[in-house]
Amino acid sequence: MMKIALITTDDRNQHDGCLRPWPIFGTAAQGLIEGFDGLAGVEVHVVSCASIRMEVPAKLADNIWFHQPLVPRLGWGRTLFSGCVKAVRRLMHEIQPDMVHGQGTERDCAMDAVFSGYPNVLTIHGNMRVHAKRGDNGNWLYYKVASMLETVCLARTGGVVAISGYTRDLVKDLAPRTWLLPNAARCQYFDIVPDTPKVARLLFVGSINERKNPLGLIRACEPMLRSGECTLALAGQGNSNHAYVQEVIKLADSLPGVEMLGFIEAGALGEQFKHSSLLVLPTFEDNCPMVVLEAMAAGLPVAASRVGGVPDLITHESDGLLFDPHEPADVRASLERLIRDPGLRVKLAACGRAQALARFHPRVIARDHVRIYREVLGR
Repeated sequence: MMKIALITTDDRNQHDGCLRPWPIFGTAAQGLIEGFDGLAGVEVHVVSCASIRMEVPAKLADNIWFHQPLVPRLGWGRTLFSGCVKAVRRLMHEIQPDMVHGQGTERDCAMDAVFSGYPNVLTIHGNMRVHAKRGDNGNWLYYKVASMLETVCLARTGGVVAISGYTRDLVKDLAPRTWLLPNAARCQYFDIVPDTPKVARLLFVGSINERKNPLGLIRACEPMLRSGECTLALAGQGNSNHAYVQEVIKLADSLPGVEMLGFIEAGALGEQFKHSSLLVLPTFEDNCPMVVLEAMAAGLPVAASRVGGVPDLITHESDGLLFDPHEPADVRASLERLIRDPGLRVKLAACGRAQALARFHPRVIARDHVRIYREVLGR
């Protein structure tokens, strides 16, 4: 029996969800946890530090336990997560895991893992050294500190599970070894039966900011929106005081068929997939965008940017379309093809779902993680 400690974030601690009775994990971590549920030969202990006392279920599944060390606010970012590290070290001495897996470098998880005193690996979801170099981040100090801690952790971990070739290239000179393995799409998305609307409905899911490029998407769709060939739904939120967000809202209000949905929780996102014709992701930079995996699992055709880790997920013309987000004409041409050719949408959706089942299903990803853990322990 392999004993695994999976260190991740309980989003209740960040988003005033302390009254909710069940932990809320990021979609990537939740997908991996679903893959471990009932997997023979593994005992999993999910660990999420918290700064406020919340309801803590003892188990998430028959073979998955949950632990939530309470850490005073002084032990978080201001002290480089020293309180979280100490609390997790104490807990690890009780659990005695074979492997510790830190999920993400955005907060405390990577630091907790590499200083746990046990063999460990990291998964990087957002490349903090990349974000720190971008000039449009509102909280510059946060990204600067996160970037520094990411560098520290990369040198001390047993290896990095790189969710795309993009991340692997960024960390290969700092981490002792890497493995290329994408995230898992949650099981709920594989059960969706699409109900395609008569008028093509394009869906965008992501933050309303310059990196995700919703403004470029609206402009690319403008002729089709005005002619009534399609509608466009944008699911996401941004800082309403930011000039870019205001420009997005202004343009959206001036065009027919554009719907601003705001933030959509993961549990409700499936309904948006079900009633859409295709997903569009015009991002300028991304690692392994979960929404692409989820849309493919749901049988929704995808058109996305040929940047970052996206080409690792989509094979152009086979299970999706790729375009250059810096070339508005290329974006528009891809969308026109999908809007005007329902047969192409059906073909890409079927191939995308088959790929998702083979590559992104939680059980597939969980088993591949166990193989990585065994490799590290074998060494």
